[in-house]
Amino acid sequence: MCPQLDPVTDPQSSPERARLRIYLGAAPGVGKTYRMLEDAHLLRQQGVDIVIGLVEPHGRKETAALTGDLEIIPQKDIVYRSVTLKEMDIDAILARHPHTCIVDELAHTNVPGSRNRKRYEDVLELLDAGINVMTAFNIQHLETLNDAVSRSASTQIRETVPDSFLKRADEVVTVDVTIDELRARLREGKIYAPEKIEQALANFFRKGNLNMLRELALRTTAEQVSTAASEYRRTQGLEQAPIPEKVMVCISPRPGTERLIRIGARIAGRLATNWYAVYVETPGKDLRNNDPGALQRMEEYERMARDLGAKVVVLHDKNVADALIDFTKRENISHVVFGQSARSRFDILLRGSVINRFLAEVRDTTVQVVPMSKKEKR
Repeated sequence: MCPQLDPVTDPQSSPERARLRIYLGAAPGVGKTYRMLEDAHLLRQQGVDIVIGLVEPHGRKETAALTGDLEIIPQKDIVYRSVTLKEMDIDAILARHPHTCIVDELAHTNVPGSRNRKRYEDVLELLDAGINVMTAFNIQHLETLNDAVSRSASTQIRETVPDSFLKRADEVVTVDVTIDELRARLREGKIYAPEKIEQALANFFRKGNLNMLRELALRTTAEQVSTAASEYRRTQGLEQAPIPEKVMVCISPRPGTERLIRIGARIAGRLATNWYAVYVETPGKDLRNNDPGALQRMEEYERMARDLGAKVVVLHDKNVADALIDFTKRENISHVVFGQSARSRFDILLRGSVINRFLAEVRDTTVQVVPMSKKEKR
């Protein structure tokens, strides 16, 4: 079935900005790249000037065959530690300036020495230049899902894509297959090399983990569609825009704060709203002079929050609870995320509890308290 004509597919249209189409999958092997290349052939038949910036067939003959008669921009050689590696040649794509470019493996980290650190940043540069992009990645690479997936899969997902990139998409296409079919593909050697199959079946490709990933992929796409539909109705005057929810995450230099940031970003994504990452700086606690390690963590947390779409706010007050309560009331915050460390009753009596004080004085706000693990406290 041919894709519906729109600014990404119709060569006669003149869109105000380049369009981004994401093919989202639950796990490797569902067929994202294959589906993307099938659609590319359909678009070319409709007269679209489309090229391949980068495609990774991963040894799959059916996928490699689909690249055959599409124009491929040769990759660029980059020397790193006396080894020549290949990366997508963004300069060549910009010079060629096609209507649409295919960029696979979105979560990839570029070789040191590349212009951008991450491939999704390459894609953003192409979009800024007016080139439409079709790209693909799996749900486990979405930044705010990193903690949940890592716990379920018992593995660390190191390459991630910020949720703000997903929000930039004009179209999200879920490429979905049943769990049994995906595991059958794995057993047939269509996903990993034979020596890795049994280990994959026992770990990442467990039925329970795949069910969770599949649900996350479908739910994420549904949220994206719902947000786009709501925005369309609002701009077309079809319904009164609701009062927007607001989310605040209380951040600090404490290890483990990245978990709070991901949770807050996820809540904001579900509510289709903006959110704040708020830090209270009290007198005598200038991190630049007192704790270089804490300063480095704080800068990383602020960068992460901005990447995930937050507005970072630094408040100055001698009392942390007062500052957070005043900000919540002033900005009409509806959801707040706190991190809770283990403290003795004596310490709480002596120093007080910011969370207890907040709950006592702020009524019409949903508060989520996230326990900080022992590992994070250390």
